[in-house]
Amino acid sequence: MSRSDPRISSFLAERIAAGDFPSAVYLVAEGGRAALADALGQAVVDPVSIAATLETIYDLASLTKPLITGLLCARRIEQRQLALDDAVATYLPEFDRAGKRAITIRHLVTHTAGLPAWRPLYLMTGGEPARALDVIADQPLESAPGTRVTYSDLGFIALGVILERLADASIADLAQREIFTPLGLRRTFFNPGLARRQEIAASEKGNLYEAGMVGDERRPQGPDARAGLIWGEAHDGNAWFLGGAAGHAGLFSTARETFRLAEQFIAERSQLLGPATCALFRENMTPGLNEARSLAWQLAATRDSTAGPDLPPDSFGHTGFTGTSCWIDAARARVFILLTNRTHNHPLPFVNINGVRRRFHTLAVGALNQAAEQLK
Repeated sequence: MSRSDPRISSFLAERIAAGDFPSAVYLVAEGGRAALADALGQAVVDPVSIAATLETIYDLASLTKPLITGLLCARRIEQRQLALDDAVATYLPEFDRAGKRAITIRHLVTHTAGLPAWRPLYLMTGGEPARALDVIADQPLESAPGTRVTYSDLGFIALGVILERLADASIADLAQREIFTPLGLRRTFFNPGLARRQEIAASEKGNLYEAGMVGDERRPQGPDARAGLIWGEAHDGNAWFLGGAAGHAGLFSTARETFRLAEQFIAERSQLLGPATCALFRENMTPGLNEARSLAWQLAATRDSTAGPDLPPDSFGHTGFTGTSCWIDAARARVFILLTNRTHNHPLPFVNINGVRRRFHTLAVGALNQAAEQLK
């Protein structure tokens, strides 16, 4: 039975009062057991007031990349359907062109393909989701493959398409069949639907953040065509455009079920992967580059990562734009989950909460270490 930690809960309550985010749910686990957990603040502030609970469902945003796309890629690698050094063009003919033939699966999973970070696919495709991959393949590379880490939504959208073509199934169906159902997850899904809306933390009104990146003159065609509150559907404009489920975003879950997903990356806890595959998540596949990256995750060895100073260098983690994060210290079977909805009921610009994440990890590691000392 998990308990709240007074120092963590007090710290997050202070940040809620300061206006960083309206709600925060955290879960800290060790050895397969949720040791610390709490829910604070309001999952929805407007148009109704709904308090956050440990069962509140959050838009995990880019946590989709490792928790779904990375996990499915790892399974395909383990099953020898994919290899890290395979050319992407082997699976996607759209990449069989000058400048793109050198891109490998390894480059995509480590964000070293040279693809741009983001493009408004909902505008560049003429409103046709089927053209998204062609547009991605058309983008000029910003660096030669393997020479620089450039965090890229486009690369993970392409990975999602590879998985879909290999299985002849949507990524949402793949996730349900290979992850959600085997793990018994009932509050984890893409496109949760209006029937669950009251259980979901709300997000931004109108997605003005992305509209601002697109430019004022193109706003009426962009993601802020959703003029009302984004609540119960993907906040990310490209994920929403691609049907609510894509390789880079669209996943919804609770803290407890995010923990179950996180355990699949820890060798002694995983039900879905073998130990040799799990070792890939702790391996620095980008030595000497500007970030330390493993298969779909950032390593704590990365300078200024959100891990903070108290997680070991081979810990791995990821964040989501909506205010979510998950970090894993696999050697100690520790998982640190912090879910917020910083994009809700807050004017632009949204608060950068990386400092909050680092402090949360420091407090959580301290609480776990103190509990271990008391048992001696």
